[in-house]
Amino acid sequence: MIRFKKVKFFTNLFLFLAIPLFTIAQQRQMEHLDRGLVAIQSEEGIFVSWRQLGTEAEDIAFNLYRIENDGDPIKVNSSPIAESNNFLDSSADPIQDNSYYVTTIIDGKETKQGEAYGAWDKPYLSIPLRTPDGYHANDASVGDLTGDGKYEIVVHMVGNGKDNSQKGITTEPILQAYTLEGKFLWEINLGKNIREGAHYTQFMVYDLDGDGRAEIACKTADGTKDGQGKIIGDPEADHRNADGYILKGPEFFTIFDGLTGAALATTDYIPSRHPSITDPSVDEMKEIWGDGYGNRIDRFLAGIAYLDGEKPSLILSRGYYTRTVISAWNWRDGELSEVWTFDSHDGNEENRKYAGQGYHSLSVGDVDGDGKDEIVFGSMVINNDGKGLYSTRLGHGDAMHLSDIDPDRPGMEVFGIHERARHPHAANLRDALTGEVIWSYPSADVGRGIAIDIDPRHRGFESWASGEGLSGLWNVKGEVISDKRPSTANMAIWWDGDLLRELLDGVNIDKWDWENSKTNRILAGADYQVTRNNGTKSNPNLSADIFGDWREELITRTEDGKELRIFSTTIPTEYRIYTLMHNPHYRLSVAWQNVAYNQPPHTDYYFGHDMEMPKLPAIRTIEYQGK
Repeated sequence: MIRFKKVKFFTNLFLFLAIPLFTIAQQRQMEHLDRGLVAIQSEEGIFVSWRQLGTEAEDIAFNLYRIENDGDPIKVNSSPIAESNNFLDSSADPIQDNSYYVTTIIDGKETKQGEAYGAWDKPYLSIPLRTPDGYHANDASVGDLTGDGKYEIVVHMVGNGKDNSQKGITTEPILQAYTLEGKFLWEINLGKNIREGAHYTQFMVYDLDGDGRAEIACKTADGTKDGQGKIIGDPEADHRNADGYILKGPEFFTIFDGLTGAALATTDYIPSRHPSITDPSVDEMKEIWGDGYGNRIDRFLAGIAYLDGEKPSLILSRGYYTRTVISAWNWRDGELSEVWTFDSHDGNEENRKYAGQGYHSLSVGDVDGDGKDEIVFGSMVINNDGKGLYSTRLGHGDAMHLSDIDPDRPGMEVFGIHERARHPHAANLRDALTGEVIWSYPSADVGRGIAIDIDPRHRGFESWASGEGLSGLWNVKGEVISDKRPSTANMAIWWDGDLLRELLDGVNIDKWDWENSKTNRILAGADYQVTRNNGTKSNPNLSADIFGDWREELITRTEDGKELRIFSTTIPTEYRIYTLMHNPHYRLSVAWQNVAYNQPPHTDYYFGHDMEMPKLPAIRTIEYQGK
């Protein structure tokens, strides 16, 4: 193992002591959510769980009521529920048509009857799909599209996709929206001039303008059809070349209305293929991107960031192997405006060190503690003002994780891995603020890596990676704590009742047995006829805390492609945590989860076995007022 000198403690301590001065003054605009109650039949009874909001007092308590066959409400708890946000109703008759609601208890007074939710009749929630012939439901995202306080699901329907390195004509990318009750809302067809593949179509679902309803933003082109049937650009244009690449013609990005799918605003996509030439030649593209056939030039990422600390902005990018360009946009009051653009090849020599540092994903978080978000673009970080914060020059990689990985160090850390590393830091933990490597391991090539808390005997996250010469499981100090490591280094999910995280690979959930150094299966997707997406990426459609208490849901498609199935845990927990979707860092992680190589969401506070319960976030929620 290779160790480096840590950043001086007092330097970081000084920076992070300033955090309250900023976060108290600024509140982030977040979604207004309802109670999100779910009731699921389990072997011991009906398991009921619900959200605690990030705007509610920590000492809030609840009463839970059951309604049988539309009769009078029956309170099922003998004393106020104050230690958790779930309850196992063992007295319920599963034959009855049971529904539940909760009320809040504040200062001894019972108020706010919530909406009644019926108990699921299956171990999952089923959403029927209108899957086009030759397609299947792939990556998904969530947002409140209707303004009712519930999440809706936006699904990327995929047919024949191609990697950037592969020739061939692809099918047209399609986005569809559904409510959790299974209602179909709209379909957007991005058209033949948007190529299908993991690196092309990155779609953001978020309330960008603060009206209480989410919008959808993505790259569009001539022939894109919005959710109302309106065509963007030239409907007859076909810019595909003989190899299936799209290297000519206009490039746009569009803001779509979340409720109707209608195009609200369309503008030129920035960054463009060339800074000054509308239709550059192969040689002109190769000169600035490293190739001219469509590989490096068409590597796109996207995200959402609170650049001003209060309202969200849209992040778009192009390139990460060589030239790297990132732009930020605001959609506010019906106007689309560019905030800034960072270009590693803009002529500023200082920016050249930011070229070639991107990953197959990005992350967003407040790494410097000023209340505003930075863009963690792989091995480099761009400040909220669009200027480079630092570049490690460690280069490209497939997977990284941004969180408070080591709770005994100030601020957050980044765990990252590198393909074909030309340095001895192929798997490393670095300081998110400065980029200083804390510890690292060498390897010729690392393809997978993850950092989560899976062992209660060691404070902080554990991490591991699959690569030549790498073995074992590391604690947060980089020490080997087990010669064996989990069988997967892919995704993660909070599922059972403890504060450790479980392993998510494809549509299977496993628990790490730290005493015997092996994994045990908790949920097998094959038992429910569901299947994974994206080949070796092997991920579900989405994993996120979309309802119930703080544990995460698993959203995945059936083998026959006819429905989505949403799984939620029925394991009681004694821990009470406000909904993860009101932690801005986690919520933004869910927004970018569908981007390129899917990565699991994280919180900005330490989430692990011996964690302190998180303080309430500095947020304000926006309730839709209608029109």
